Amino acid sequence: MTEDFARPVGGAHQVAATSRLFDVTAKVDADTPASLLAFAESIGAEIGFDPRRTDFLADRLNRQQRADAGMDVSKRQYNRRFRALTRLTAKAEKLAAEQRKRQLAVRARAGFAAELTLDRFRADPNAACFVAYYTAKRKLRREFTLEGRANPFDEVAELLFARCRGNDDTDWWMIAQAYATPEVLDHLTDEQRGLLVGRWSAVLRATAEMLEKVWNSSEFDRQGMVVRRGNDSSTWNLLCGAYNAARAAWLSCLAASGATGLLDSVCPGKAMMLIAGDLAAWHSAAGSGPHPDTRVWAALPLPWEVLAGRAACTAADVRAACAAAAVDPERGGWTAPKPPGRVGTFRPTPELVHGVEVADPLWAMLLRSAGAFSGKPVKAGYAAELSAESGGHPHL
Repeated sequence: MTEDFARPVGGAHQVAATSRLFDVTAKVDADTPASLLAFAESIGAEIGFDPRRTDFLADRLNRQQRADAGMDVSKRQYNRRFRALTRLTAKAEKLAAEQRKRQLAVRARAGFAAELTLDRFRADPNAACFVAYYTAKRKLRREFTLEGRANPFDEVAELLFARCRGNDDTDWWMIAQAYATPEVLDHLTDEQRGLLVGRWSAVLRATAEMLEKVWNSSEFDRQGMVVRRGNDSSTWNLLCGAYNAARAAWLSCLAASGATGLLDSVCPGKAMMLIAGDLAAWHSAAGSGPHPDTRVWAALPLPWEVLAGRAACTAADVRAACAAAAVDPERGGWTAPKPPGRVGTFRPTPELVHGVEVADPLWAMLLRSAGAFSGKPVKAGYAAELSAESGGHPHL
């Protein structure tokens, strides 16, 4: 992926257009929604504009109202100003929504690691290396394949994590921001675990609210979750990733805190991602069909309904739906933290090789000859040479 998640375009264009109409010098942060709204309200006072009332037909002032307000402006100029302020207000609202989506995309891939300070990273190099590598692996693009996403906890991540296990002074709180597994959470204090429960619960609810808006905006194939015309699959899948990541971390925190009994009262299910029609056809041709979790998702109340208290769903309900779909509720991560999967196989990526090329051109030449630039398995005959160059460790 690129070095940064795509950032929403700010409102500089709308600010410039509005400033010209009102003949003012803008003092506004065009990338901050609150600043855009404050600017719209400030200069909108000149024509009696309220950012909370922007309907062009219902909320404009008529001729008598403009005269009573002492406005010396033609109807045409008033309408132009009203439209400009309406567009500025709409941009502020859209920018706020897009920034929330970007933040959730970061949460889905890196947890709260983006909030860690450089000083904290420097204080524990072993933990910092693990967090940096693991989050980078989680940010790899999904591949068009029947096998699903490879486990980001691969052989290199396992090696880095082993260093953390062997260090009595490991900063487990830092690791927990990106890798909230039961093993990591067991090293935290009750207060730290409680803080993480609250933070992940807040992300869970915020993401569910956004999922509901996308769900209500068009019709979805809930039984198969195959993309239909009109579905915003990019936004839906992004939010699903954030929701499921938050839910998994939340379950891990509950388990580590001995609070899984709460699931007997409220247990929202997972959210299923949309699948492209051609990939669904590929699954069907291969004889696999929809993922079994899809049947569980379709049988349970929608998660945002459960979190908002409009529908009931307990751990017992989830177990019953899993039993009907022949899914293990605990191993599948429906009612308990999902057990660690098989450690992924390390595979060199073009980005990794580029980093090696900058730091050590000789190593880069060897990796290029072995075919590592393509991201494919190392060519036969090079594995032993690479192992020798790495000091005898076959994974480095």
